[in-house]
Amino acid sequence: MPKVFITRKIPEAGTEKLKKAGYEVEVNPEDRVLKKEELISFLKRGKYDAVLVLLTDKLDAEVFEAAGKQCKIFANMAVGFDNVEVAAAKKVGIMVANTPGVLTDTVAEHTFALMLAIAHRIAEGDRFSRAGKYHGWEPMLLLGADVSRKTLGILGLGRIGSRVAHHAARGFDMKVLYYDVKRNEDFEKEFSAQYRLAAEEVLREADFVSIHVPLLPSTHHLIDAKRLKMMKPTAYLINTSRGPVIDEKALAEALKKGVIKGAAIDVFENEPRIEPELLKLENVILTPHIASATQETRAKMAELAAENIILALAGQTPPNLIK
Repeated sequence: MPKVFITRKIPEAGTEKLKKAGYEVEVNPEDRVLKKEELISFLKRGKYDAVLVLLTDKLDAEVFEAAGKQCKIFANMAVGFDNVEVAAAKKVGIMVANTPGVLTDTVAEHTFALMLAIAHRIAEGDRFSRAGKYHGWEPMLLLGADVSRKTLGILGLGRIGSRVAHHAARGFDMKVLYYDVKRNEDFEKEFSAQYRLAAEEVLREADFVSIHVPLLPSTHHLIDAKRLKMMKPTAYLINTSRGPVIDEKALAEALKKGVIKGAAIDVFENEPRIEPELLKLENVILTPHIASATQETRAKMAELAAENIILALAGQTPPNLIK
């Protein structure tokens, strides 16, 4: 009977799918991230045919070597795979797969929720009310900014960026600008969107900037002090991609000095640590990497990761194989 190891508790939909396929499933008994040496110990001891991992698992050559020759696949329950040294896996003949597509709508919804919340000062208003500071309606109390008919800049026009643009253009009559390594003329026609040749052009023009790029050497600190100064002082920055895309110290400084109006971020440069200066600011919303955290979507992610394993162990190519 093939054996599968899951590095942390996941929704039952994924675990049950593996069990119904006839696999012996072992789950990390502690609901926490395994240290590298702990993961290696599990892999050497268990001799698993497949491993279902999470974005918090850092997977390098040592980990793949520990998995042994019988291991066919590491299925990453995430869209991004910056936690995986894919070349090291290939070197020892292990496939790596991810779970794209199923979380597009959910992350796009969270992105737009952050955009609305920071513009309308919703989190700030909630804190204000809970602190007993609300004493009645005032004409100048917590004035925010409209979202409708403003300009949205998208950095990274993948599935999620495109869906955010859909909500913006169709639901809020926003003008959409975008930058991506590939131009998409069909997208431009559908949403009357405009392509820009560089991220800097988007930053200069947009009222709201939403980031949807993968974490690569070229996107690390894509948003730094220099680029933050290119944005309008009335602009807002939203990030639901990967934390290291933004220089958090530079962002905190820009928010303190009013270089930009506000920011809303779901991911952090050194997770789970958050830049202490950001925690002191009212003009930033911080959510704990929960953009895909709905019951429906996490269940779909778990099922898709399980499906990748089932196909790999059946000698087939998983549809979401990372090449």
